[in-house]
Amino acid sequence: MKINKVCVLGGGGFVGRHLVSRLHERGCSVTVPYRNYDRTKHLTVLPTVSLVEADIHEPDTLQQLFEGMDAVINLVGILHESKRGDFERAHVDLPRKVVEACRATGVKRLLHMSAIGADASGLSHYQRSKGEGETIVRAAQGEHLAVTVLRPSVIFGPHDHFLNLFARLLKWTPVFPLGSPNAKMQPVYVGDVAQVFAAALNNSATFGQAYELCGPKVYTLQELVEFVARVKGLERKIVPLSDAMSSLQATLLGLMPVKVLTRDNYLSLKTDAVCAFPWPELFGIRPAALEAEAPLYLADIAPPRFKRFIDETRR
Repeated sequence: MKINKVCVLGGGGFVGRHLVSRLHERGCSVTVPYRNYDRTKHLTVLPTVSLVEADIHEPDTLQQLFEGMDAVINLVGILHESKRGDFERAHVDLPRKVVEACRATGVKRLLHMSAIGADASGLSHYQRSKGEGETIVRAAQGEHLAVTVLRPSVIFGPHDHFLNLFARLLKWTPVFPLGSPNAKMQPVYVGDVAQVFAAALNNSATFGQAYELCGPKVYTLQELVEFVARVKGLERKIVPLSDAMSSLQATLLGLMPVKVLTRDNYLSLKTDAVCAFPWPELFGIRPAALEAEAPLYLADIAPPRFKRFIDETRR
């Protein structure tokens, strides 16, 4: 299957900007729909990328976007609801509309980003909606539409909303009460996730398959927060909270206008975000270690000290 024209939903986001850059390097013509130009304008420097203002939740608009495309990649996902129904709209309704638009326009290839822990019977609303959306996409696999699902763990990298969030929070408090400190996760580097999407696009061995993507090491949430504090050169007391206090903290923070943590996030953390299988050898890359990549964008320390820290974390 020769793929030259690709529409990337969510192309202006965290993973999207890395993936679109890789598709550009491969010579693909890429269309990226947007609602907020400021979030996608960084892609205008790539000559084979076209930005189109569009509401991707409108079925007719999706069909117009997909006309003439060889492939569609759906990266759309949210961690918090602004209003009730947002998870279903983003994670269930949109994948269904994407599948229908692919069929209506004759698109032959669809890649979909799900998540570790996605499960229609999951504890959290996020997990259930992600699981339902993944089920819809996987059921569409057939003679006329080749589907691949990728299920990354927590994704880290420049401009992430994970390690950078803790870096900002740690900056303002000497004592850091941490909910769900024993939650386990296996963070994966954003560049590796983007590379897998790009590599899977033309690879027929990935048709009808789903792949879990994790980094090389499992951490507790507390270990990750302590790591961020060390990288930032901050002396902080991390106070692990009990399960009951973690639930209360999430409930209270979920009432704030700016969502840092919600009760639904707390429920998601009860399921370990780790891979049941090793990194897929099919893609021919070795996943990057968090200790090697994260300090490059987190550290605010002087070069000599920074070099010593890198050397120590790589030992």
